[in-house]
Amino acid sequence: MSTNGHQPGAQDCEPLRADEWLAARHVDRSPRSPFARGRGTDGSQPATQPPPPPAPTSEDHDPMSLPIFAGAWTGEDQLPGRTRSDFTLRPLVASPNDQPHAFAATDYYDGVDVGEVELDWELIAQYRAEISSRLTARLDKEGGRVTDEDREQMGLDVIEEFIKSEAETLVSTGRPPWSRQQEAALKAALKAALFGLGRLQPLVEREDVENIIVIARGPECAVWLELVDGTLVEAAPIADSEDELREFLADLGSRQNRPFTEARPHLDLRLPGGARLAAGSWVMAYTSVVIRRHGMREVSMDEMVYDRKACGAVLADFLAACVRAGKSIVVSGVQASGKTTWVRALCSCIPPWEMIGTFETEFELHLHELVDRHKIVHAWEHRPGSGEVGIDGRQAGEFSLEEAIHHSFRFNLARQIVGEVRGPEVWNMLKAMESGPGSISTTHARSAEHTIEKLVSCAMEKGPQVTRELAISKLAAAIDIVMYLRSEVVPNGDGTFRKQRWVEEVLVVQPSIDAARGYATTPIFAPNQLGQAVATGKLDNFLAQELARHGFDLEAYKAESQANPGVAIS
Repeated sequence: MSTNGHQPGAQDCEPLRADEWLAARHVDRSPRSPFARGRGTDGSQPATQPPPPPAPTSEDHDPMSLPIFAGAWTGEDQLPGRTRSDFTLRPLVASPNDQPHAFAATDYYDGVDVGEVELDWELIAQYRAEISSRLTARLDKEGGRVTDEDREQMGLDVIEEFIKSEAETLVSTGRPPWSRQQEAALKAALKAALFGLGRLQPLVEREDVENIIVIARGPECAVWLELVDGTLVEAAPIADSEDELREFLADLGSRQNRPFTEARPHLDLRLPGGARLAAGSWVMAYTSVVIRRHGMREVSMDEMVYDRKACGAVLADFLAACVRAGKSIVVSGVQASGKTTWVRALCSCIPPWEMIGTFETEFELHLHELVDRHKIVHAWEHRPGSGEVGIDGRQAGEFSLEEAIHHSFRFNLARQIVGEVRGPEVWNMLKAMESGPGSISTTHARSAEHTIEKLVSCAMEKGPQVTRELAISKLAAAIDIVMYLRSEVVPNGDGTFRKQRWVEEVLVVQPSIDAARGYATTPIFAPNQLGQAVATGKLDNFLAQELARHGFDLEAYKAESQANPGVAIS
């Protein structure tokens, strides 16, 4: 019998089964051996006994000689033998014929320019699980409290060891080695998967991106990028399915104690780096995500005038004087009209020695990070609860903005700034405005005139105890200025587009004995024929003198109003 399990001289005969081959190997050379049987089905000896097997050779111990491997060779000259297995799951760096998603790095990693390298994200997810397991084991061995910096450094060490091991495996199995760029891209991708935002990381790092829109439906995941100039472009998916996107969002939420489950089908949180994420699923047709990047944080009034062309110099002077005079301002506009950026610009006019308190559902203003501009900022952020609802109607661990404002009265604040008003939190804004000067907030509205009406509706969401008359009287007494923003995507004339944002109108709000409205608004700046806010000359003398004491140039205001006699006043 040859080592491949076939009988010599009988090439056309059916080879022995594996059990027969093993029985022959264990025969004790005696015809009466219970292991020496023929091909009969009844267990009796056949008429013709097969020849005894030859004496064992060194090759007889080779498992490749088992009959299961018989016929596996493709050619007569290809003999079985010992070879090192080149088995692998899949190359991390895709071959040119593969079509995985690109990882576009925006900077260097370990001093290597990564550029764009094609990576297999499904396999990276598997490697992330392995690296995470190794890191957990190492952290358990360390014991005690480990800082976030130490944990990340340990994770980077594990990634280095893992990549080195995989690189050695590639070489030992005869595969082409990775280049320095490929290794750096792998490390960057694994670091993002372990400590960052995974496949989303390169997008939130792009300076030319303002909004990231994701819609996942079943096995499809579509991604669009809204650039700062208003252009909408499609990007590579950040997940391979809707379920994978849900798992990714749930992981992000768990890092900030914000659950994302079928019981809590919406998610609002601040991403590392300051971007704002809003996501919904289960109660929406598909899983939808919108991420807003805040590109301009340390912005000044001069930049809004001369770089952004968002308003004229006279209007900027007026707004700066209003901030210094402690006027309460509401910045309104449609979505993505630049409200948050304008609040930062207005806050740049606050004297650096004033103590500021900010109150937000998710940190977006980031005034507490601008330590060179604002010396003392106490920043509060809403924290949702988790678990079952208690007898007080709240979940354990919840911390509301209402509690934050109540708590803030022990912090000697000069100003309380409530970032955004979308509903009943308007009462937090009112409490801040009634408690001290110079509060600033934002809200969504379709026009300057409708801003007060929108806030009235928000106030009445508190419950039936809030009447329209009560809401109007409170708002009219608390709000001094409403500035309304407009945004529009306009063509450049060469086939490209850009997004323009500007101040369209500024109103002064005052209580009124008018029974129908209960408040009065006066357009101090109104849109001209180009839609840009210019002086109307309707500034009240008392307010004008107050603002003049805080540096407002009244003569420039009067000159601009005389230069625009046909300004459209609503």
